[in-house]
Amino acid sequence: MTQRLHIHGLDVAKSLAELIALDIAPGTGIEPDQFWKGLATALQELAPRNRALLQRRDELQRLIDSYYAKRRDAGEDLADVDALEHFLKEIGYLEPETTATVVTENVDAEIALVAGPQLVVPVLNARYALNAANARWGSLYDALYGSDVISELHGAEKGSSYNPIRGQKVVEYVAAQLNEILPLKSGKHEDVVAYSIDETQGVKLIIKLADGSTTAFADKNAFVGHHQEQVILCRHHGLHLELHIDPQSPIGQHHPAGLKDVVMEAALTTIQDCEDSVAAVDADDKVEVYRQWLGLMQGNLSDRFEKSGKIIERQLASDRYYVDVNGDTLKLSGRSLMLVRNVGHLMTTDAVMLDGQPIPEGILDAFMTSFAAVHDVKNLGRYQNSKTGSVYIVKPKMHGPEEVEFTVDLFAAVEETLGLPHATLKIGIMDEERRTTLNLGACIAKAQDRLIFINTGFLDRTGDEIHTSMEAGPMVRKNEMKAQPWIQAYEQWNVDQGLAAGLKGRAQIGKGMWAKPDLMADMLATKAEHPKSGANCAWVPSPTAAVLHALHYHQVNVSDVQESLQSRQSQELKTLLQVPLALDHSWSTPEIRQEIENNAQGILGYVTRWIQFGIGCSKVPDINDIGLMEDRATLRISAQHIANWLHHRVCTQDDVMDIMKRMAVVVDRQNAGDVHYQPMAPDFEKSIPFQASCDLVFKGREQPNGYTEPLLHHYRRLFKSQQ
Repeated sequence: MTQRLHIHGLDVAKSLAELIALDIAPGTGIEPDQFWKGLATALQELAPRNRALLQRRDELQRLIDSYYAKRRDAGEDLADVDALEHFLKEIGYLEPETTATVVTENVDAEIALVAGPQLVVPVLNARYALNAANARWGSLYDALYGSDVISELHGAEKGSSYNPIRGQKVVEYVAAQLNEILPLKSGKHEDVVAYSIDETQGVKLIIKLADGSTTAFADKNAFVGHHQEQVILCRHHGLHLELHIDPQSPIGQHHPAGLKDVVMEAALTTIQDCEDSVAAVDADDKVEVYRQWLGLMQGNLSDRFEKSGKIIERQLASDRYYVDVNGDTLKLSGRSLMLVRNVGHLMTTDAVMLDGQPIPEGILDAFMTSFAAVHDVKNLGRYQNSKTGSVYIVKPKMHGPEEVEFTVDLFAAVEETLGLPHATLKIGIMDEERRTTLNLGACIAKAQDRLIFINTGFLDRTGDEIHTSMEAGPMVRKNEMKAQPWIQAYEQWNVDQGLAAGLKGRAQIGKGMWAKPDLMADMLATKAEHPKSGANCAWVPSPTAAVLHALHYHQVNVSDVQESLQSRQSQELKTLLQVPLALDHSWSTPEIRQEIENNAQGILGYVTRWIQFGIGCSKVPDINDIGLMEDRATLRISAQHIANWLHHRVCTQDDVMDIMKRMAVVVDRQNAGDVHYQPMAPDFEKSIPFQASCDLVFKGREQPNGYTEPLLHHYRRLFKSQQ
């Protein structure tokens, strides 16, 4: 039983009250009583509004369900876009088109001006959170050597010790990249025999070639500075990279110029996630979430773990110092600029109770993560995160302008409580729900002086597409979804709306995650499409992926791309309204079975880790044993897809249950090496993860907007209660 304290009419978990009193409040000048009074006051107005917004979601969904049911019964065209548009306007789902003008101020350059990779990481895992924060800089040599970008053919295997053949392939690959990123006035980087610093007149870089001649970078501004002549700092498209020189090192001794590494500025920004990648279902979990974020804001978060038989302690990386071209000291951050993703409006938390009921979790997240960030705003921590005094909060799963307006009002209430200037709390809008996409201009307008980010989330967006139009008919197979007109229009629409609102030079336009962390060669071959689309950030699953994806931002000048896109014709709304129906499908029984097997295996593989271990995001083997990054967004689409096919009798409940049981055996095998894992088979009725997985499918239609959180939270709490 959770111990509670009664504070300003709130019943607060004792552990949360102690976190505020002992760890967050000291030094900030904000007394705990001030915080709790402000939260209690805000809840009186905001909690009822939160409930009303959720009721509005349900009301709109009922109207849409009824619309499709009536048209189906009348034999009318279910794919009639004009009729759908008229109906959505009639019920207030589709609002008048709005063109906003974003006027956000005090935005850090990493968000407003420089394009680069963005990491998303569960803040609840200290090791991952620190790795992500420190992924601002990463070794290109290591990323290439350890990934499949470099083939293992012809003696270039990775092995357990350094392979000079593979190492040489890395050196050659990097030289080719440097020729593109830092071209020389004459010669190529593979011809360089020395990089040296000349400080006789200012600070200059001298590059000596094998023929005895000297040269320089073609771009006179590419050389930025150095550190003890062993690190040469360069810049291209706003991103920095370091050339590390050490002829005595094991790698450098085999390079004509002693180049032992190229260190890339990689993950410019990191989203420390309290939402989709986190399993936080009770007061104790939430306290740990807030404690981890506090440690990042104070700069004292650390983690000790064993690796290769050694105990390693991970901390936040220090800043990096150089001598610039004028001979002055230059400091660059050693860490990603950190944003924090709060939860959405749906869930409640018993960490705080009001009138005997859990309060909206999103409201508590806003107050708690902002209070922790006061340590950064007031420069009380070991390191500085935002140099402009801003707090960057990503807000997911909002449905339309009214919900954005609610979040803006919530942030204003937090600022009033904490004594922060107006618009200190900035908002990143996840464009991952259908009603937000269709009304994106109006959503941006509601947050025009706080907006720092719009980001497409195609997985959640697809899940919402399926659930919203559940009654319209069976949906296309998952692997056909990305080729549908609506999703291509959605990705372009997001960029167009952002540029029209003036986000260029002020905010991020972001794209979604690369979900295959082991397939870096494929990522390099395809993910350049994101900066080419006009997005100045895109999500990656690991520090290695961030380093490699950074190459794309050297290949593509996103600012120039955005400039060129300003005059293009925007996508039509009608294309966004084309529901991905498979009305004329003729799938064979094996094709149907294969589709359900793929979905079921992914559901079971993710859910069993969520329920048993509280792991909200992990690399889960798919049905072919290929590791895929899974979180609640991938779960949502898989569960909704099966629910849709069940509803339209593409398959039967008996078919699905049989497949679920067979796939549970597959997942058990994939987890057999974990001594703590509890198999689902053969006692399926007693397996809580199996029951949770089945409910996500068989009760999928009745879940609010198809979200997975209510069932996941219920079954995780049940599992914890039995341990």
